[in-house]
Amino acid sequence: MTDLHLPLDRSAGRLAAQIAAGFRAAVRTGRLTAGTRLPSSRDLARDLDVSRGVVVTAYEQLTAEGFLIARRGDGTRIAPLARPDEGTAPPSRPPAAPRPAETWPEPEVLYDLSLGRPDLSAFPRERWIAAARAALRTLPHDALAYPDPAGVPDLRAELASYLGRVRAAHADPDRTVIMNGVAHGLSALLGLLRADGLTTLAVEDPASVRQLPMLAAAGMRLVRIPVDGEGIDVAALARTHARAVLVTPAHQYPTGVVLSPARRAELIAWARDADGLILEDDYDAEFRYDRDPVGCLQGVEPDRVVLFGSVSKSLAPALRLGWAVAPPSLAERLREHRAYTDHGAPVLEQHALTEFLRGGGYDRHLRTMRRRYRARRDALVGALSENLPGARVHGVSAGIHLYVELPGGCDEDEVVDRAARAGVAVEGARGMWSPRRADEAPPALVLGYAGLTEPRLVKAAQLLGQAVAHGDGG
Repeated sequence: MTDLHLPLDRSAGRLAAQIAAGFRAAVRTGRLTAGTRLPSSRDLARDLDVSRGVVVTAYEQLTAEGFLIARRGDGTRIAPLARPDEGTAPPSRPPAAPRPAETWPEPEVLYDLSLGRPDLSAFPRERWIAAARAALRTLPHDALAYPDPAGVPDLRAELASYLGRVRAAHADPDRTVIMNGVAHGLSALLGLLRADGLTTLAVEDPASVRQLPMLAAAGMRLVRIPVDGEGIDVAALARTHARAVLVTPAHQYPTGVVLSPARRAELIAWARDADGLILEDDYDAEFRYDRDPVGCLQGVEPDRVVLFGSVSKSLAPALRLGWAVAPPSLAERLREHRAYTDHGAPVLEQHALTEFLRGGGYDRHLRTMRRRYRARRDALVGALSENLPGARVHGVSAGIHLYVELPGGCDEDEVVDRAARAGVAVEGARGMWSPRRADEAPPALVLGYAGLTEPRLVKAAQLLGQAVAHGDGG
């Protein structure tokens, strides 16, 4: 008879479950193979010193799961469909010794200047806990049911007030829909536009390489529109015959330029003349350091602009809380979309953010982070000026990243590689441009500085300077 090696922990109880687990493990490791005949329930019960009913229960469970098959006159066997997991069967020969590495070992990251991360250590844990407690103390029981798909009404009211006060938005609760971040809001809206037959979306050039695949996955044909020192080229946009455009006017990603007053007027005129729709990603609007930020486009033309924002950079991406402020008809369709697809955003987080806004905690947190990020930006800009004297920082004093044009003659990929070997993680800018414009764009780096202190940013800049010098043959 097959030796089954089924150890039992009698103090743990549930012996039938333990027996079934032992059989599954034996099949998955290849110790019991398809066709193997098992002892009768009576014999196995005697060998394991358990009641026959325990073994019968285990066998019935495994038969229902497809691990065993029982036929009258043939007993119980391992089923033909039960196979070992890949990589778990005992090897028939000793594994070959690993071959020597033929490439550079992965360098350790000492200074991470990669993009998209705020200073997560600054998340206001105590204030957030206080806001959540305040919400839970007064929250009625029925508020824990499925929420309004557009979002908790109190949160929409607080957000509308905040956006009107801080971003000069034309916002009210009926125009505001809570989404799981900007990406979720964009993908939902693009699905609605595609259902209306609109399949072309104009996007900035350069743009986020992380965002473009999501836009394409929504079924849109993307048309790249050049960005220069004043922002998006509206004349080039008009030549495409696109009727929807995605822009980052407060702080263009990645170049850091702000849409100029003349271009703002041109873009709004385009929307009116072309029956177009502007998708305004209010990227980095919270973090302008040299002056108050310019009001959003939506506040000027609320029936032609959808304003997207989130707390991903101001608080933390893990909260997955964002919003869309849209013309009434689109806002209602976004609400219906949430009702049909996911029943709305998490309720407790919405109520906590409501209290955080209402009690002034969000404003206080933003003031703290503006001071912190401005000091870090200034430290990095100063250190780059000292250590990369031929480099040029583009854009205004805002946000949590820098667009840094490298000195003439530098090879962008080589600088990125040399920096990585020195322990500095940076991203080159070439992949953010369309292929046509990438060949014309000077080599550049896009540096995220939110997560490093000023002394560490200075050291990172020193190492970057050495990487550039080595690339020049210095």
